[in-house]
Amino acid sequence: MSTPATPTAPATISDEALKKAEEFIEVEEGASNKLTGWLGTMVAVLAIAMTVFHLYAAMSIMPTHILRGIHVTFMLFLVFLLFPMAKRFRNRVWWWDWLLAILSLYVMGHLLFGGDAFLERSTAPGTLDTFCGVALMLLILEAVRRCSGWIMPFVVLLFLFYALIGSKLPPPWTHQGMDVARIVGHMYMTLEGIFGTAVDVSSTLIILFTIYGAFLQHSNAGKFYIDFSFAAMGGRPAGAGRTIVLSSFLLGGPSGSGVATTVTLGSVAYPMLVKAGYGKDAAGGLLAAGGLGAIISPPVLGAAAFLIAEFLRVSYLEVLLMATIPTLLFYFALFLMVEIDARKFGMKQVEINKADTVWNLTRRFGFHFLSLIAIIAFMVWGFSPLASVFYATVVAFLVSFLHPTCALIPYEVFTRKTAFAKGLWNSGLRKAMEGGSIGVLNVAATCAAAGLIVGVVTLTGLGLKFSSIVLTYADSWSQGIVNGLAMIGVSPTPALLHDVKLLLTALFTSLIVWIVGLAVPVTASYIICAVIAAPALIQLGVADFAAHMFIFYYAVLSEVSPPTALSPFAAAAITGGDPYKTTLQSWKYTMPAFLVPFMFVLDPAGLGLLLMGSFKALAKASVVDIAIVSVTAMIGIAALAAGVQGWMFRQTTRLERWLLIIAGLALVYPKAMFDVIGISLIVVAIMLQKVRKGVVRPVAG
Repeated sequence: MSTPATPTAPATISDEALKKAEEFIEVEEGASNKLTGWLGTMVAVLAIAMTVFHLYAAMSIMPTHILRGIHVTFMLFLVFLLFPMAKRFRNRVWWWDWLLAILSLYVMGHLLFGGDAFLERSTAPGTLDTFCGVALMLLILEAVRRCSGWIMPFVVLLFLFYALIGSKLPPPWTHQGMDVARIVGHMYMTLEGIFGTAVDVSSTLIILFTIYGAFLQHSNAGKFYIDFSFAAMGGRPAGAGRTIVLSSFLLGGPSGSGVATTVTLGSVAYPMLVKAGYGKDAAGGLLAAGGLGAIISPPVLGAAAFLIAEFLRVSYLEVLLMATIPTLLFYFALFLMVEIDARKFGMKQVEINKADTVWNLTRRFGFHFLSLIAIIAFMVWGFSPLASVFYATVVAFLVSFLHPTCALIPYEVFTRKTAFAKGLWNSGLRKAMEGGSIGVLNVAATCAAAGLIVGVVTLTGLGLKFSSIVLTYADSWSQGIVNGLAMIGVSPTPALLHDVKLLLTALFTSLIVWIVGLAVPVTASYIICAVIAAPALIQLGVADFAAHMFIFYYAVLSEVSPPTALSPFAAAAITGGDPYKTTLQSWKYTMPAFLVPFMFVLDPAGLGLLLMGSFKALAKASVVDIAIVSVTAMIGIAALAAGVQGWMFRQTTRLERWLLIIAGLALVYPKAMFDVIGISLIVVAIMLQKVRKGVVRPVAG
């Protein structure tokens, strides 16, 4: 792997590099039109109306199918106006865009104004129902294609094709087969298909957190989080790397977007990494790893986290509880990696502006932390997640007025130095309300398309079929391994057979999630694998919440995996590094943390990392047990970090490196015997390091 060496990159970032990096955000979020004039104003008004509607819905009682239906209507209409059919048609709305937008209004109006009779016809749709249902499915496929590319609609079409021809397939894939009317009735006329769990979460939690993130962005909270991290972590050899780690947590937590966090942070922090001594690829890898943390960091955790709460029928606060220790371990791993970088490569100390001390920044802009704290405080107080994020958004709006550079409505509007209407239209409040809805469009389109997949799975029983296939393969392989152990004198027991089968099932599941994640966004890969892969783990005795968190973390890994490694590719665009070498570097930084999910599926003791999954279970759990599994996870991560980097107290020999890697892998398995083996190997590696003489020198680039 390339190593940080004497910097050869420029200390500034060209406009061309930033433009190229923005293109990767467009790949994730869609290449949108830049509309001006009356059309731009109309789209802005529609987006603001969507935001106002969802803020109202958060605090009022509204029929479920009406809320989800209006959400999808807004999404489709705005997508067809804002996202072109192809890049060459950008920045204007063509006749076919209007046609699709108006058709969206018609088919959704048929649903919204159909009343109870419409829902009651789901088992026997009429001709017009079938036409509108097929049209809506095609509109959703086109919308998601415009937002995130052709792969997601292709995957959805494969599932729909499976539903149609299931009776002609060989076992174990066969099913009775569905006709178009049956599919339309399920997908369009019930709350099980398009308007199922995914759109439910998109129309409630996801859009409200997106609005909240937009309020923070336009009140300059993001700039404060980066400046705060620079002040807190700068001035040391490892300060540049530490700054990336802390600022990615603060900046990424409210946004939940890996690519956007990578680009935002890279455009500001890359010159500092150059001065510290990071090479192009290593700097890009670290930026991408930090961006990845945005998807697993509270309070947002990315869109998939809201789906976890809905699938498990638990509160979002309990999902935050489960994510707490794994998130801390992820950032612990990143901190270790940058500390090793500083010693291994002899990083330079980067000077910071002494006027921007932590105290000065906190005194002037520390109010930006209040809304982050408010979300958790409201949920602990007993408010629902919807109400909590609503009131946190109100807090973010109110506290923005504590400093003139952050006010979402300029002071001039209130002092009548500018016209009220003009000042309000040009204010950060208008931009936040517009951006909150526009920012959710690609996720909402993905959720609607994923609803088609979930609908096929529930109609055909594909989830159970797929799980039985995975378990059959795991059973066959585990039996072969146990037989092999028996040949060398290890007596197989039922418990050993179960453990081997569970390990293989977890490996197969992680590979399935990873492969699916190569093709589709994190949200979609989680939804797909939650319905087809999670049942296999659950059948082997893994707690349902542990199975879903396992799938969530490996879905997130797709963010740094080619060919859709958007975060590393965006970072490489900023640094000028090689995209694939940058991806390898991001894998190096994140690898130790991504073995942690195996700890909470391989043994019940590992559930301590998820704080037992609920407040009720946590109250009955042993604090000592949770502490032991957390500490062994930290030791295992430290061993893997040292082994992957080839550096502990000094550069490791090949033997020491393998001892550390094997120790880290052993500590991932939460059983006492493996803990003893892992710690013993670490002790041996430390002793070998200590007995070696000579001056500790940094590694040459």
